[in-house]
Amino acid sequence: MSRRSTGSVGVWAEVQRQQQRQLEADARRQREQARQAAAYQRRVAQSHREYRQAEARRRTAELDAEVEALRGLLAAGCRAPAFRAASLMRAEEVQPFAPGPLAQPLPMPDPRHYQAQGGWTAGRRAQAEAEARARFERDWHAAQAAEAERRRQLDAYRAEYDRWAQARLAELRRHNAGVTEVAEGVRRRDPDSVVEYFSAALYSSTAWPEGFPRQVSAAYDAAARQLILDWELPGYDTVPAVKSVRYVAGTDEDRETARPVTQRRALYREVLAQCLLLVLHELFAADESAALESVALNGFVDGHDPATGRPSHIHLGTVMAPRATFTELRLEQVDAISCLTGALRGRLAAQPDQLSAVRPVRRPEEIGNRVVTHGGGDAGDEPDLFAMDPLAFEALVAELFRAMGMQAVTTQRSGDGGVDVDALDPAPIRGGKIVVQVKRYRGTVPPTAVRDLYGTVQDVGANKGVLVTTSRFGPGSHTFANGKPLELVSGAELVDLLHRHGLSGRLGDAGGGAPAPGRAGGRAHDGDSGPDGGRGRDPGRDPGRDPGQGRDGGQGRGEGRDGGQGRSGRRRGGAAPAPGAAPPDDYSVLGMSWSGDVALDVCALVCRGTRVLSDDHFVFFNNPQTPDGSVGAIPATPPDKAAIRVSFDGLPAEADRFVLVAAVDPEVNPGADLSGFTDACVRLLDPARSEVGRLEVSDGRPGETALVLGSFRRRPNGDWDFVLGGRGYAGGLEQLVGEYGIEVE
Repeated sequence: MSRRSTGSVGVWAEVQRQQQRQLEADARRQREQARQAAAYQRRVAQSHREYRQAEARRRTAELDAEVEALRGLLAAGCRAPAFRAASLMRAEEVQPFAPGPLAQPLPMPDPRHYQAQGGWTAGRRAQAEAEARARFERDWHAAQAAEAERRRQLDAYRAEYDRWAQARLAELRRHNAGVTEVAEGVRRRDPDSVVEYFSAALYSSTAWPEGFPRQVSAAYDAAARQLILDWELPGYDTVPAVKSVRYVAGTDEDRETARPVTQRRALYREVLAQCLLLVLHELFAADESAALESVALNGFVDGHDPATGRPSHIHLGTVMAPRATFTELRLEQVDAISCLTGALRGRLAAQPDQLSAVRPVRRPEEIGNRVVTHGGGDAGDEPDLFAMDPLAFEALVAELFRAMGMQAVTTQRSGDGGVDVDALDPAPIRGGKIVVQVKRYRGTVPPTAVRDLYGTVQDVGANKGVLVTTSRFGPGSHTFANGKPLELVSGAELVDLLHRHGLSGRLGDAGGGAPAPGRAGGRAHDGDSGPDGGRGRDPGRDPGRDPGQGRDGGQGRGEGRDGGQGRSGRRRGGAAPAPGAAPPDDYSVLGMSWSGDVALDVCALVCRGTRVLSDDHFVFFNNPQTPDGSVGAIPATPPDKAAIRVSFDGLPAEADRFVLVAAVDPEVNPGADLSGFTDACVRLLDPARSEVGRLEVSDGRPGETALVLGSFRRRPNGDWDFVLGGRGYAGGLEQLVGEYGIEVE
């Protein structure tokens, strides 16, 4: 017969069983945790793969869309409205007089508010009444004086407005009269008017993608009613070199598939043919006066002559199109290459990617009345040195040295050691080897450029160094050059030398309209702004100069195809500048000022098109400098509240936009918007903080917490134009930068 044990052995056995159960439970828990961790890692890996695959598909879709847009260039261009001279006319009206607070009379003191206070005795009451009367009379006289000053300022501002309004109306009437004169000249078959009109038609067209060049040289044969022109064609890189992008999970990288050379070449030839046909379409469509019986068109790209190695125009296509033949074509349905080479009997390079040239049918130089325009027709017979192609500008400087009796040649674009022109002065004793650097600046040349030239003179053993610029030199440059074998040629001296030696050149437009009262210069690309923009600013500030505005109205080179994406956090004081990235010596400072007490973060984005190049090219409080040091945030000096340092020449070659943005700082002003962001402007400063230009920007609006101030866009000739912004965002900086491809964590 068995019995239940209640002794120590049973207790020990129960403890053992509990420990065993605990161990098993712990083991099960560890296995479950391991299983969950493995499942989580699988989900993470799957999510990462799906994201990378989606990104690869997106990039492939963008490439496909770009190719489709190139194939449909001609059809899309034919749907654009035809150019008309009336589109150049401006309304002859000015903004009404808006004096703002000056229009409101100042309130006068009310005697009822000056009652005697206190006084239990008759004497004390009389004293209190006398004190009240004295206060009233003092305040009344002060108010009368302030009111008289207000009326004086109002009268002065009215007189200034009247002068501005008269000048503005006169400017508008001169412009409209000029347009009418050109239109009449086209009807009379005047060669200069015909060339100016059709050059404007091509440049102002909306049919061309933003990234395509728009350079034209034209002449008109009035006897044959034929327009002869050279038109710049897009380069081979217009056609994407990549066909598709595929994500490889094994190596966790994107693999690009190159577009076959034969396919890329065929598409490039098709694009060139479409461009030539589109030029012909726009010219004949704009011909309201039947001034064109035919058009001789040559399409070129910039390259190097295989025989001489010197820069030159290489013609890749040519055609002579009679109006009667061309107007019978159905361009929306033709094969571009067959139409150009068959129906119109034109010629197109078989291997345009190899720059195999064709012989032009007829050149503008054969006629003699030539005009080169970058938009809207020439402002004069002399070329604008600011708008000139960089290589052509260097060639002009070399030609000047040859006209002065020296031997001079331009250097190659790489490995030249900073020398743009090599010259040799054959004169005995004072002659010898001369190295020339060309700086096409608008602001003051920094002394560092002069020091660099001196170093080059010593390195190459030259007898003299010459620095030629379109702008000017500061005292520091002249002090350094004193006593050294250096010569500094400013823009004004350069123009004088050109004219004295039979050459031509000018610095920008000869003149412009009077600035509006109360403004520091006009807004870039906003020439119809009123005297004060309705802001009620104090008149009398000196007009500044718009440093970036070109005759093309601010059109930059094209949008990027694949700008990449970046991420940014919201923490302050995080990322430091990249090691070894020293700020360039040749830079400008963009100082930003505004009225109101709202605290703002002013940021900058270095972009290709509408996509930031990378996370590191978004300069803000957590990333104060780009890796190459070309852009950086710096302390501001009054009256500026924020400042950005930028070296436009140092920006990456693939960058074609430099965007300035501002956003409310939610940590300092939670709940604030941009309604307090008024009277804003961007001051362009040289390294010594001397002001060389000023750009007005848009005011903020209620409900918005971030704003695009404007963007500098790279032109085909290397210059940068400022395009006014103004788009606001209610979602703050995060929403704004999201449209430039930045993901905010």
